[in-house]
Amino acid sequence: MEGFGIEKILLILGVVLLFFGARRIPEIAGSFGKGIREFKRQMSSIDDPPALQPPAPPIQTTAEREPGEPKKLLE
Repeated sequence: MEGFGIEKILLILGVVLLFFGARRIPEIAGSFGKGIREFKRQMSSIDDPPALQPPAPPIQTTAEREPGEPKKLLE
């Protein structure tokens, strides 16, 4: 293959136009652009250090609870 010339690009665009129709092409292009932006954003977030989260409160075991204290199901 020699590469992409103007003829091949026009042929590909014609096939895409026939396959998807004129109304869907802007929608597809917009989705493609959003996907590229999301990919770039995710790739740049890999380089950033993760945000520090506060430590979770310690979980009380049965031995650590007061004898009269009820068991907490949800915190």
